[in-house]
Amino acid sequence: MKIGIAQINSVVGDFPGNAKRLIAAYRECVDQGAELVITPELSLVGYPPRDLVFKSNFVPKCLQALDYLAGEIREIPLLVGYVDHHHPRQPGKPFRNAAAWLENGAIRHRVWKTLLPTYDVFDERRYFEPAESSEPIEWNGKRIGITICEDIWTEDYLEIPFYDRNPVDELAGKGIDLILNLSASPYHLGKPAQRRSMIGAIARSTKVPVVYCNAIGGHDQLVFDGHSLVIGSNGRTITQFAGFEESCRTIDPFLTTENDDAAEEADASQLYRALVLGLRDYAQKSGFTSACLGLSGGIDSALTAVIAADALGRENIHGLTMPSPYSSRGSVEDSFALAKNLGIRCDEISIRAPFESIKATMHFLFEGKPEDVTEENMQARIRGLLLMALSNKDNHLLLSTGNKSELSVGYCTIYGDMCGGLAVISDLPKTRVYEISRWLNREREIIPWNTIEKAPSAELRLNQKDQDTLPPYDTLDAILELYVEHHLSTDDIISRGFDEPTVRWIQRRVDLNEWKRHQAAPGLRVTTKAFGIGRRMPIVQHFSS
Repeated sequence: MKIGIAQINSVVGDFPGNAKRLIAAYRECVDQGAELVITPELSLVGYPPRDLVFKSNFVPKCLQALDYLAGEIREIPLLVGYVDHHHPRQPGKPFRNAAAWLENGAIRHRVWKTLLPTYDVFDERRYFEPAESSEPIEWNGKRIGITICEDIWTEDYLEIPFYDRNPVDELAGKGIDLILNLSASPYHLGKPAQRRSMIGAIARSTKVPVVYCNAIGGHDQLVFDGHSLVIGSNGRTITQFAGFEESCRTIDPFLTTENDDAAEEADASQLYRALVLGLRDYAQKSGFTSACLGLSGGIDSALTAVIAADALGRENIHGLTMPSPYSSRGSVEDSFALAKNLGIRCDEISIRAPFESIKATMHFLFEGKPEDVTEENMQARIRGLLLMALSNKDNHLLLSTGNKSELSVGYCTIYGDMCGGLAVISDLPKTRVYEISRWLNREREIIPWNTIEKAPSAELRLNQKDQDTLPPYDTLDAILELYVEHHLSTDDIISRGFDEPTVRWIQRRVDLNEWKRHQAAPGLRVTTKAFGIGRRMPIVQHFSS
């Protein structure tokens, strides 16, 4: 049986556009000899639609698009994800996360999602009612178990057991020859390998092949990586699709040919490609064709510029280097060297005059008080003003360039370097920023080596270095991972051998700066716990861990 797998990039709420994408992908698979075509979870809708489903016309328009789509499908079935109504006279949530089996111009079967994730970045119980039972579909002499994303996630691969049902076991108990899974599984580092391990275990336990079709694309803060899979009944990989790109391929899951060389990319490569895709989709799906950013000569803005040039095209990126009285000429030269390497535009605007003017304006209020972080923040806010003006005038998407380490402890200026429409690397710890930058330079210099090798500095006062006020980044990032991503208490972190004053300082800084992160631009999620959609901490709280 040849299964067409359409790993496509849907747009949330674009029913006409998504229907066209689905029809094109369907025909491509049929041309390859597919006998059945599978698409990602909610592929007609885009995932996640969130509170759009509550709009009065949203689900009716979805169902209208589904009827149109069904009319375009002939004898080769298409399995497509959509949102359906729950029965209005039955208790429960108003909608279903659903899959429709389309064949010969009609909807032949409807399948509801059983397990509704409501943790981390997911909130499906807010909208959807789960399926009451899991039933195989008989087709062409095969009994097919259709599952939707979370339905195949077992206790071994979840942090805690969330469910008292197992749809795969329910289907297997009724006799099946094949499992199909429509998925919209968002990316974080390590996720593709985790999925492959889990699906292999399912295939071995059920002794049937598994076809897994995952979405790709960026949707706000989430990046979907694809990496669709076909796993044989022995649990070995038949094929794994490339990540971070659309692909339509037709595979026979009952063939014994195996390809267990589906090795993961290097971490740096995977993270970089995720960020490029996330930025490209965020910009293009929002209607932007170009971007601007500040170039400080530092590594964070350099990496952000490389990602932007790759995502949107070098001719569409405009950088500003904005030296202050404390900026070294070397940093300006590094900014221009980066721009030359990338082929992007870079202009220099000194902020010395506006900085001195603002200080003079405020002098009567500040008289007798020493310069401190106030004057440092002035410089960042002047730069933010200039960048926002450029963004407004030329309709650029302004990219903020702060990393996760800085955002965690508040080493950033609100209304200054935090200005922007997207925080591209806000989920990358500083150590990962260096790792990816060195990986980018593996064959030729893209980011100037001086930018990578010099001591990081905000250059907001004389002879300033990050490590004047921050722990070494390898220490900072290790503690932040335990505190932010793994939720360990300070005592637990200290028990692992970290310096107690350092741990307590970091914990306090993370907690104190929650208010600042609530006002930050949305950032692209690439770790297991990003600031934003999957982390909901109160701003005002007195709990000390």
